[in-house]
Amino acid sequence: MKALPFKIPKTEQNSFHVQIDQEPYFYDTLHQHPEIQLTLILESSGSLIYGDYLGSFATGDIFVIGPNAPHVFRNDPEYYENENLSARAMTMFFDQHTFGKTFLELPEAHGLSNFMVAAERGMQVKSEQTAEMSGMIREVFEEEGLGRIILLLQILNNLSRPECYDFLTSQLQVKRLNEAEGQRLNDIFRFTMQEYTRPIRLDEVASIANMSPSAFCRYFKQHTRKTYLDFLNEYRIGQACKLLTNRDKPVSQVCYDAGFNNLSNFNRKFKEITGKTPKAYSLGVR
Repeated sequence: MKALPFKIPKTEQNSFHVQIDQEPYFYDTLHQHPEIQLTLILESSGSLIYGDYLGSFATGDIFVIGPNAPHVFRNDPEYYENENLSARAMTMFFDQHTFGKTFLELPEAHGLSNFMVAAERGMQVKSEQTAEMSGMIREVFEEEGLGRIILLLQILNNLSRPECYDFLTSQLQVKRLNEAEGQRLNDIFRFTMQEYTRPIRLDEVASIANMSPSAFCRYFKQHTRKTYLDFLNEYRIGQACKLLTNRDKPVSQVCYDAGFNNLSNFNRKFKEITGKTPKAYSLGVR
């Protein structure tokens, strides 16, 4: 059984599936499906976990999720606390058979065939491309029949150009997870995103996985290609970036709100991960 499988509904009348999500927060369990996923975030913000990638998402972002890749879009804490907030997205699911069994074998479809393979690494559409791409995605949801297929082909033709996107991961995805491993990682991610504002001991998070600290360290590194401390610091810095962007707080306060208990360590980690000091980052986004 594949890890935390997610069933995409299909009908004989459609060669690919489209859906609009509008919920208090996105589906927040680590999951995977055999289809390639193209998602436009219409509203909300949070963190995306995809293989060894941990990054933020916000309104207007567009992502490509590869086939059978464990991933989760988890909204920021306020979406679980404020009933006036909403998470909305437009998503399309398709695979190599969407256009027929032999379509990708055509010489003219060589670029699209390469895209299907490259999608395993996950992609984010570059900011300078999102306006045009967003318009095309919205048109898909307004079209029917052959017009919808033509629009999807146009979108994928754009995505097959390397200058249109950035890869999420530096290499192909880590090995697929079985259901037990997927649930274990999901519990670790959820615990971390809920408790990151306070000190987290290694033995504490290891207990979430029902492992000894040493076994947990090996397990986490094997499945994410990074240490747990690196993952925790990356998540904390991501939250700090949002605090510096959205709230008028001094850097010293953001440091502690993001889970760091030492300002010099916070400044060092922030520059190591973002390439900027917290102050420079704050001045650049205001």
